[in-house]
Amino acid sequence: MMFKNFFSTILLGLALSIGLFFGVGQPSIAAAPSSAFMVGVKLAAVAKVSPKGELEVDRFLTSMPSGYYTIANVEGLKKLLEDPQTVLVDVREPSEYRSGHIPNAINIPLRTLTHNLDKIVGDRPVVLYCSSGYRSAMGVMTLHLLGYENVQGFPPSFAGWQAAGEAIASK
Repeated sequence: MMFKNFFSTILLGLALSIGLFFGVGQPSIAAAPSSAFMVGVKLAAVAKVSPKGELEVDRFLTSMPSGYYTIANVEGLKKLLEDPQTVLVDVREPSEYRSGHIPNAINIPLRTLTHNLDKIVGDRPVVLYCSSGYRSAMGVMTLHLLGYENVQGFPPSFAGWQAAGEAIASK
């Protein structure tokens, strides 16, 4: 029962984060896509935050190491990419990926991440990135909740890679 409450709380947080993400820059929450908003509403109706649930979330959050599974700079990512076993995942939408991406990255949009777990190898380093770091952080959290301990995010993101003057690939 405790796991169910914990999982419901996490799903609620993800749904609300997604709703907030799509609502950023919009005149009101009514402008957010109705499906994302309705998912949040449905989860809010079933997920009651209990003291045990709060305790489990607190345990999860305090178990995160310093740096929260991140590669802090372009040099760190380049060093990790020297290992040919590293899987680099661009979690942006396909149109964003096609307009330019970090070389050798595969495209798995965040919204399809759980449908593509077969591409997330459990025994090799996996790095997620997006445009600004927001979607990759959500992806890292999701994969860690699913038991993947080999996943890191690259918060400097594609914008940081590009600003450093690194090579950009396109398809």
